[in-house]
This record gives sequence, C-alpha cells and structure tokens, in this order.
Amino acid sequence: MIHAISQCLNSTTAYLLQARQAHANILKLGLFSDTYLTTRLLSIYANNLSFSEVNLLLSSLPHPTLFSFSAVIHAFARSFHFNHVLRTLSQMGSRGLVPDGYLLPTAMKACAGLRFLKQGKQVHAFASVSGFASDSIVMSSLVHMYLKCDQIGDAHKLFDRMPDRDVVVWSAMIASYSRHGLVDKAKELFSKMRNEGVEPNLVSWNGMVAGFNNNGLYDEAVMMFRMMLLDGFWPDGSTVSCVLPAVGYLEDMVMGAQIHGYVIKQGLESDKFVVSALIDMYGKCGHASEMSQVFDEVHEMEIGSLNAFLTGLSRNGMVDTALEVFKKFKDQEIELNVVTWTSIIASCSQNGKDMEALELFRDMQADGVEPNAVTIPSLIPACGNISALTHGKEIHCFSLRKGIFDDVYVGSALIDMYAKCGRIQLSRHCFDILSAPNLVSWNAVMNGYAMHGKAKETIEMFHMMQQSGHKPDSITFTCVLSACAQNGLTEEGWHYYNSMSKEHGVEPKMEHYACMVTLLSRVGRLEEAYSIIKEMPFQPDACIWGALLSSCRVHNNLSLGEIAAEKLFPLEPDNPGNYILLSNIYASKGMWDEENTIREAMKRKGLRKNPGYSWIEVGHKVHMLLAGDQSHPQMKEILEKLDKLNMEMKKSGYFPKTNFVLQDVEEHDKEQILCGHSEKLAVVLGLLNTSPGQPLQVIKNLRICDDCHAVIKVISRLEGREIFVRDTNRFHHFKDGACSCGDFW
Repeated sequence: MIHAISQCLNSTTAYLLQARQAHANILKLGLFSDTYLTTRLLSIYANNLSFSEVNLLLSSLPHPTLFSFSAVIHAFARSFHFNHVLRTLSQMGSRGLVPDGYLLPTAMKACAGLRFLKQGKQVHAFASVSGFASDSIVMSSLVHMYLKCDQIGDAHKLFDRMPDRDVVVWSAMIASYSRHGLVDKAKELFSKMRNEGVEPNLVSWNGMVAGFNNNGLYDEAVMMFRMMLLDGFWPDGSTVSCVLPAVGYLEDMVMGAQIHGYVIKQGLESDKFVVSALIDMYGKCGHASEMSQVFDEVHEMEIGSLNAFLTGLSRNGMVDTALEVFKKFKDQEIELNVVTWTSIIASCSQNGKDMEALELFRDMQADGVEPNAVTIPSLIPACGNISALTHGKEIHCFSLRKGIFDDVYVGSALIDMYAKCGRIQLSRHCFDILSAPNLVSWNAVMNGYAMHGKAKETIEMFHMMQQSGHKPDSITFTCVLSACAQNGLTEEGWHYYNSMSKEHGVEPKMEHYACMVTLLSRVGRLEEAYSIIKEMPFQPDACIWGALLSSCRVHNNLSLGEIAAEKLFPLEPDNPGNYILLSNIYASKGMWDEENTIREAMKRKGLRKNPGYSWIEVGHKVHMLLAGDQSHPQMKEILEKLDKLNMEMKKSGYFPKTNFVLQDVEEHDKEQILCGHSEKLAVVLGLLNTSPGQPLQVIKNLRICDDCHAVIKVISRLEGREIFVRDTNRFHHFKDGACSCGDFW
C-alpha cells in the first residue's frame, strides 16, 4: 500500500485529486511519520496553491522536518506567492525549526518581492547570528533585497564585503544606480567590474540602458547602446524596447531607422514590446507614415501596439484618425483596457475635441472599464476648455468616490479646471487641501490667478511657493509675468523678469519675452516693447510679433503695426487673424483703400476671418453659438430678448459703440453687426434658460470687443447676474455693472 501511495505521489502527472486520495490513505494508515510521503504530498499541494490543505497537513504532522517546510516554501516562491512564503517561515519558527543556508535566500527573495524592508532586516540579522551572512549566495540575496527596497547604500556596503562577486550581483548594482539616475556611479561600477575581470553580459547592458532611459537621461541611454554595439554585444528585444523611447525623445530619426533595420534583420518583429516601442519612437519623431506602416504590418493585434499607435496619432495632431482607429477596434470587440480609453480621451482633450472626450468617458464607464489616476487628469482639461463646470464637478465627485483625489496630478488638473471655469475660489480650495502639492500644483494655482487678472494673489503664491521649498521654473515665471501684464504692472514685471536668471538661474525663453512685450505694449509703451524685440538673443516668433501687432491695433499705431505685420505674414502665412489686425488699423484711420488691399490679399490666399464662437453650459449641455449664425433653435427668442435688453440699456444711457465696427457701412448696420456677436448671444441664451440670479459662464474664442464688454456690464446690473466670460486674454467677472478687469484687457 505504501508503495502504491508513493507511486501515485511520484507520478509526473500527479493531480490534486490523486494527492487528496493519497492524503486520505496516509490518514487511514497513520503514515504521518513517513517524511518522504508527507513532504511529497506537501510539495504537490503547494505547487497547486492549495493553501488550506498545506496548512492542514503541516499542523497535523507530529514532527515536521526542515525538509517538509522547505518543499512548501520553495514551491510558493516559484509561483511568486511571497506572503505565503513568509507565513510558512513563521510557522516553521513556531515549531522550533530555523532556516538554513538554502532557505535564507528564498526568504530574502520573498522580502524583496514584497518590498518588506523590516522583515528583510530581521532575516539579515538572523543570518548574521547564525553564521550564514558570509555565505556568498546569502550575501548576494541580501544585496538584491536591499536594492529592491531602494536601500542602495546598505546594498553597496554588503557588496563591498563580498569576496566573490559574479556578473549577476554586479549587474544588479549597476542597474540600481542607473535606475536612480546616478550616472557617474553606474559608469564607475561598470568600469570597475571589467577591471576586476568580470565581463558584462546582456543583462548588465540592458540594466544600464533601461535605467538611464527611465530617468529621462536619454543621451546616456543611447550612448550606452552605442557602446554595447561597439563591444560586440548583439541587442535583444529587451534592449531595443528600452532604447527606442530614448531615441524618440531625442527625435533621432537616423538612429531610429537603423534600429528598425536591425529589428527586421534579427527577426524581432514578432516581439510585441519591440513593435510598441517602434510605433512610439516614430510617433515622437513626427514620422506618422512610418508609424502607421509599422502598425499596419502587425500580424496579430496586441493592445500595447494599439495604445502606442493612438498616442502617436494624438501626438501628431491626427485626432480624427485616432478616433476612427479606436472605433474600428471597438467595433471588432477587441478588449480595450484603461490605457486605450485614457489614450483616446487624452487625444480628444488635447486636440480641441472636448465634447468627444466627455462622451468617451461616459462610454468607458458603460463598458465597465474603471478609470484611474491617469484617466481623470486627462479628462478634466476638457471640462476646463469649454467651461463645462457641471461635468467638471461630477468628475471631481467621481475622483473623491474612487479615492484618487489626493493624487497630485488629479488635484492639479482640478485646480486648473475650476480656474478655467471661473471659480477661482474653488481652484484655491483644491490647492489648499492637497497633502503634498508639487511644482505643477503651484504653477496651476498661479496660472489660475493670472488668468483672472489677480496679480496680487499670483505674486503672493509665488513667494509662498519658495518658502515651501519649491524652486520656480520657467512656467512659474510665465504665470507671474502674465499676471503683471494683465494688470499693467510694468515695474513689478521688470523686477521679476530681471530676477529670473540673476536670482533663480532660469534663462528667459520666448514666452517670457512675449509676456514683457505684451506688458509694455498694452500700456502704450510700444517703442520700448519694440526695443526688447530687437535685443532678443534669438529670432522672435509669431507670438512675439502677434503681441506687438495686437497692441498696435488697440493703440492705433500704424508704423509699428506695419513692421509687426511684415514680420508676421511670412511666419504665419495662413493665419487670417494677422491680416485682420492690420486691416483694422487701416480701417480705424479711415484708410479704406489700404484696408481693401489687405482684404483682397486674403481672398487671393483663400483666407477668411476666423468666426467668433462662444460656448455656454446650460444644465448638462454645452451650447456653441456662432457670430451672425441663425441656426440655434432658440435664436428667435434670443434676438427678441436682446432687443428688449437693448431698449432698456438705451433708456439707462448706454448706446452701442459702433466705432468698433471697422466696416464702411451705415450706422444702423453697424448696430446690427454688434448685436450678432457670439458672446452676447450666449449670455442671452443663458438668461433664457437658467433661474434668476444663477451665475452664467461663457467662453469666447477671440478677444471680447469693447461693445460686448460694455453691454455685458450693463446686463449684469439689469438682470442681477454674475457673468463670467473667458476670452483669449483673460477672465472677465461681471457683477453689478462692473468688471473685474477694470476695463483693462
């Protein structure tokens, strides 16, 4: 009978059912003293992850041996069930047994896998007391454990005491220093390893390449890849998939194409990680056709490749193609994961398809895919872009329910969203409750204050940020200088501009020069702004000349306006706004022939004036209104209400500012043109569809005109409403007949 049980347990195809039958016979015959049988049975239970039966058998053994526990522990370790490894070790200790030199490395592996530093140190202490700490395998396991627990200093101390160091432990140390971005130390160890006669293997090289790439040290990653080739090592799929992201970030298309050729030559096209990395690299390099070719040649579609392709299409502004590809694979009922949904939502949010982003988020939830801490900050900007406050609040509540609000990126996105939706107090509240705001969070709240023209608060946050230990970056100074520009604070603007490089080591970039040009030109110091442009250390871009031309339009400066336009036209030949600004300067001076010349030039180029759009959220729906458009279903009611308001406004002393209609038409026609401006239509639509006293929020795709600004001030008083309007320059908060901008924008 014992022989039969033994044969059953020794069978290479021993299943759980057979093991249980053998267990029953062992019980029946009282064979618990047979160490061989019980150990074999424990091993089968452990390999089948039958935890309850392992515990039952161990507890029923009168005198379990170290060998019995070892079989279980090694089986659990092979299947990466490290919690059960440590639990079994604890049981072993309670039965008076201690681990030997063979079990200690497995215990270390479990502590490393779980990142249990405290338990790892306890095992280390036991190894020292029991005399196993000098064993080379135990020491190597200890080094790996400390590295996994990010205790690189403790690992290096042990490493230095090791008498025999093989390529595995060298590679682990080098990879860890690379992973932590400690380039010099990693290179030093790499050189030292070779000097001691230990030649690097593929794992050594891959650890260096991957570590540098993951730390954003792309030049270093590519350099190590080149050194690897020069040393005669042939990269494998892991090497290629690690170096390609670095090549993409460096936009080194030549190197990328060479690696692609190597992939084809070595037959690595079937490696899904290599394919995804190739797609990602071509996307980052801006080569959409090559990216699409790699994707189209995939024989068996894999979700990682699809995700990389969607991200690449988005990065290259091909959002419509991304949506088509997404829909195609969704219709094929391929199981899309959270990364896929997040990629397409981010693509829409970043490329002006905000309504589509919100719709996709609803579809994602309907499909049972759980959004994560990456999805939410990808979606929230869409709410801010169109001032969809209701949707934004719902997503905020969703993040609270899911417990991901305290994620700093979710919090920062909410700060930005509430600011863009005109609720700067809520924006600040979201900032204040963040447990550990980072630089992104500080910049987000400062940008919000700047957008609302609150220079004092922006500057206060700037100083608070420094007191908290954060160092300002170029974005921080863009926020501060923008706030100064919004309020005409020239002296303060010069102070912070001059302090950038002198006090903070931040060299001014194009956007900082643009802020200074805007600041000076908006207060009428156009010649001074022009002097800055001429003294810039690099060629001014369209943003710089556009800021000057826009202010020349406000101050009717023809000579500088013509200079700015002359520079702008070659930089942005297809931007109709630049032509319109110059033509408006001519029209404001009654120079109709010159104005007509510009209009004719636009016609020849096929350019048309960008129409004025405004958005307003009513309930759960965002309405878009176009200047002069009659298609909205409530347009008749809107125009009737607008007529009534115009009559009331004229009675109170307001008259349309027709001088801002720069067309050679009759006065009555000018009034009609002003009535059709999209921001007025949006405000009236809000009045018709919301309760009395409810605030209104409007977004305008162009700068709000003086007449609309004056009209909305009066409407805020007549209707007793707070009205928020966000144009391309800033936020306007209208209340009781006044605007937060103080009529300076």
